[in-house]
Amino acid sequence: MSFLDKAKDMLDKHDDKVDQLLEKAGDEVDRRTGGKHSAHIDRAVDEAQKRTGQGDTVR
Repeated sequence: MSFLDKAKDMLDKHDDKVDQLLEKAGDEVDRRTGGKHSAHIDRAVDEAQKRTGQGDTVR
């Protein structure tokens, strides 16, 4: 099993935690940019959450 396979397996097993981390990271980026790009950041976080594990588990 390659490193990437192991990483994908871990993301699948811990999808809820990965989604939470992505949400927190998006909030921090939004804070640092002064909220000027909130819609773009939210869309990027949503897309990242869809592509990890089983999909978006945080709402």
